[in-house]
Amino acid sequence: MDEWFSSYGVTLGVGALIAFMLYIVWDLSRRSEAGRFGTWVLYGGLTLGVLGFLIKVIITYLLEKAE
Repeated sequence: MDEWFSSYGVTLGVGALIAFMLYIVWDLSRRSEAGRFGTWVLYGGLTLGVLGFLIKVIITYLLEKAE
């Protein structure tokens, strides 16, 4: 149980944080009247962070499978 929670809890927790960050970026771009380009830049930065997390998950899976 503890091992399952450690492995999947982190993934689900980070997923929930990513969803919350999507809301924060949306609200930030709306309140600051960032415009279309500014909103794309904000979401682009968030996307790079999400891609980094996904790449980490994929690399970890591939390394564990190789053993």
